[in-house]
Amino acid sequence: MTPRLYVGTGGFSVWFSNDLGQTFDRLWGSTGLYSETRVWALNWHPDRPGEILVGTDSGVHRLDVASHKFTHLQSPMDAMQVWSIARSPSEPDLVLAGTRPGNVFRSTDGGQSWERCNTGIPATCLYVGSPRVTKILFDPKEHNLVWAGLEVGGVYRSDDAGKTWTMTSSGLISDDVHDVGIMHHRNERVLFAATNEGLNISRDNGDSWARMPFASKKPYTRTITPRADDSGVAFVANGDGPPGSWGRLLRTRDFGEHWENAGLPGDLQSSAWLVAANRANPDLLFSSTALGQYFRSDDGGDSWEALPRRLTETRALAWIPV
Repeated sequence: MTPRLYVGTGGFSVWFSNDLGQTFDRLWGSTGLYSETRVWALNWHPDRPGEILVGTDSGVHRLDVASHKFTHLQSPMDAMQVWSIARSPSEPDLVLAGTRPGNVFRSTDGGQSWERCNTGIPATCLYVGSPRVTKILFDPKEHNLVWAGLEVGGVYRSDDAGKTWTMTSSGLISDDVHDVGIMHHRNERVLFAATNEGLNISRDNGDSWARMPFASKKPYTRTITPRADDSGVAFVANGDGPPGSWGRLLRTRDFGEHWENAGLPGDLQSSAWLVAANRANPDLLFSSTALGQYFRSDDGGDSWEALPRRLTETRALAWIPV
């Protein structure tokens, strides 16, 4: 198994690395996606190892991993920004995509055709004008349960694999939701929501939320990523805003009860933003800041190495086995 790292950028399309992030190559316009594309989502599924679904400012595209060629999947989202993509863990042809303006679209044939879901998401919101669906997440054990986070608009839940949605934001410290995470501990489902005002936790399927405190000089959180081994380890990207000028990565070892500095080395010059994990090797992790500093851990997050290449605004990060 050889790991390949992919980076989706905010204006320079997709980049990749075949040497654990030491060097990067760019996928140019000749691959089928124009070179200045803004990329918000990279979705890989272990039952479809040869492809990545890519959310862009021109809809959804499929990247063939072997040829590095893009295919545009025509849809009602072609004139929208696609900020999030998720596939059912048990049905890789069941795809959900979240957009700006705030909508969720559903496909049951791997992205060949799409229908708009019944979400009730408002057309407008404070601060950013139009909501964007920053995260869609299938529950890893009950695949009909799906959550969506909106910037700005709170958390929504679907009990029917994305067909219909209900707002579940009671108690959130902010409706500016950047990410949603799930960890299963014994018989309990623990939900997290990352917001501009800090981290939230729910133990009742999102019906109610409470602040999850952690020690930091700034409350802004961008993403929460469990390590891909159900060990109770997860990482939260923390900083001072988008893109920010300071950041750090936080870690929990006990399903979110306590948080500590994960120890990214050096001076982070923007907010910590993303962590990429994969069950193919839970010890291999990559992390990025908002403005393209990259880090790698080979021991599950116990130690981190700063990678030499910096790119640009980074919106999506994924590594896959090839």
